[in-house]
Amino acid sequence: MMEPKRVADSQVITTQLVLPNDTNQLGNLLGGTLMHWIDIAAAIAAQRHSDRVCVTASVDELNFHHPIRLGDVVTLQVSVNRAFRTSMEIGVVVTAQTRSGHDSRRANNAYLTFVAIDEAGKPVEVPAVVPGSQDEIRRYDEALVRRERRLAHRST
Repeated sequence: MMEPKRVADSQVITTQLVLPNDTNQLGNLLGGTLMHWIDIAAAIAAQRHSDRVCVTASVDELNFHHPIRLGDVVTLQVSVNRAFRTSMEIGVVVTAQTRSGHDSRRANNAYLTFVAIDEAGKPVEVPAVVPGSQDEIRRYDEALVRRERRLAHRST
């Protein structure tokens, strides 16, 4: 039996500066660039939790609430919401702060599923998640609902 891990043990916070090469003709961050940043940060959290190489199994939801502009500072806060047998739901909250630093807004959120694999590329079991705070407990409970929805969608 694997020792369960606290959410805090695998959390990732990363920061990016939106540069001209990251934007479209309107000066907004390219969605694909943000998806790349999200995938990498989520993979790090999954790897920290499982102590294994992890692969992206699905991206359930990626919601764009506000545009992210050239020069904004983007922060990704990443947590393992819940672990199942070999998979983990990773939650990502993206905030953007203007150049002046006075305006910070939640720009995006995403839910991804990662699977831990062994050297042969086969799925392996992962430790359970131990939520601590009320927010972690809420995310833990909601992750099960999203997983059931994913599995039901897959079977149809």
